[in-house]
Amino acid sequence: MAPSSTTWRDTGSRILVQYVSKTPTPACLAQDMAIFSKLGQRTSAIRTYPQPLTNYIPSCPAMSRNVSTQPKATRAPQGALVKHRVGGWLPRNDEVLKTWLNKKIAIVEHPSRVDEPLKPVIQDFQTFVETNPVIYMYCNQMFEQVPTKPPYDNDPTGKPQVRDYKLMFKLFNDIIGTAPSYEDDDLVGFPINAILDWPMGTPAGMAFFSSPEVNVHFKNMFDVWTSFLTSSASCTVLDDSANGWFGPAASAALPNFEQTYVCDPTAPFHGFKSWDDFFTRLFIPGVRPVLFPDEDIITSACESTVYRIAFDAQETDSFWLKGQPYSLVHMLNNDEFAAQFVGGTVYQAFLSATKYHRWHAPVNGTIVRVVTVPGTYYAESPEEGFPDPDAAGPNLSQAFITAVATRTIIFIQADNPTIGLLAFIGVGMAEVSTCEATVKAGDVVKKGDQLGMFHFGGSTHCLIFGPQVKVTFDPEIVIEADVNLNAPIATVAAA
Repeated sequence: MAPSSTTWRDTGSRILVQYVSKTPTPACLAQDMAIFSKLGQRTSAIRTYPQPLTNYIPSCPAMSRNVSTQPKATRAPQGALVKHRVGGWLPRNDEVLKTWLNKKIAIVEHPSRVDEPLKPVIQDFQTFVETNPVIYMYCNQMFEQVPTKPPYDNDPTGKPQVRDYKLMFKLFNDIIGTAPSYEDDDLVGFPINAILDWPMGTPAGMAFFSSPEVNVHFKNMFDVWTSFLTSSASCTVLDDSANGWFGPAASAALPNFEQTYVCDPTAPFHGFKSWDDFFTRLFIPGVRPVLFPDEDIITSACESTVYRIAFDAQETDSFWLKGQPYSLVHMLNNDEFAAQFVGGTVYQAFLSATKYHRWHAPVNGTIVRVVTVPGTYYAESPEEGFPDPDAAGPNLSQAFITAVATRTIIFIQADNPTIGLLAFIGVGMAEVSTCEATVKAGDVVKKGDQLGMFHFGGSTHCLIFGPQVKVTFDPEIVIEADVNLNAPIATVAAA
């Protein structure tokens, strides 16, 4: 018989183990062997049994009774899959990303474009960097601090990767006039992130990308890019060509598109008016129904993948250190409501590049407050920098960025008095990162009603419950599990 209960707890640096009372079946043992085999790839959850698993399977790695140390992910060799490029925003194969970047560099350095002026917003950004001595120092140092050894030194042709800020701004200048295509049978959904891939992991990069002034310029740049992405000119990638979003490769990544999303396959660009219109596409009514309207069941607010579940969240904590503990005051932007969540539960899940990007109510209730917080776009946890940097920037810094990144907070007073006040946080992870709330204070919402959406860029979200709520997550809600919008994720009861 399978175990009667399971415990999955991600602390960032440890795997917490709880023994249960049943002996595993062969199917369970096979599943757990697969989990054990991934421990070196930052797998953050295991199931355990009355005796060490080595008693059941001699070849299984030994685990301690209470705590198992989790090795940090190792750098993938050239051309290998980078396991922690989660969400599909950057290719997991390093060679695909390097080839893409090499093409971009060739475009901006072509002799015909050598004297091409920068767009005003890019020129303003470059001028700011060059006239601010401290920022100028950080901007140069973040390239200098990237090691000059593989895989950080060259692209597949042997040409050095981006090594100075002037080339960086030339690449920015090109990218903000284009829409992402499905290139080389893969998606470079973080084109700016791809350029900053390694500088983000340096100490100088941390200082540069955390600067409020720098982030104002990124915001200005993204506003210009948004103007393009919301225009009809951005529809050129919405075709059935090899690199188009309705071509063979993209269609394989987005199966049953016409049966899943609101569109018109007989119209130009499937009826979408812009790239942003495509990115924020709607589900066909009935595709993600709310099957559990019960007040004691929490439903998924986003089509997402579970990243972390944490209990006893602290009012303030050292969110920049190993493990990235949640710091509620910082997550909630010093809001007076933060005190109500101290000791409570945080559920976090991220959205993937090819999925649905709107947010929906996880409970029945009334909107109390909506707060949009400006923040960083490319800052990552210092613990995820060199010597083993996160190759996809914020992917392994998702808990960290809940305290610093651009985000929207929606406080909901649930109809269920046991839940009381609930906080939803939509967090932009990179690129445009626009978080748009479509509700306001006083609005009454039912489960499944739209709360808002992410526009182009990576995204993650949190649900925060107060300490008065005992949140019991469904057995299927485990780290890295894919969860459909409106699916049940937990039941609640008085603590």
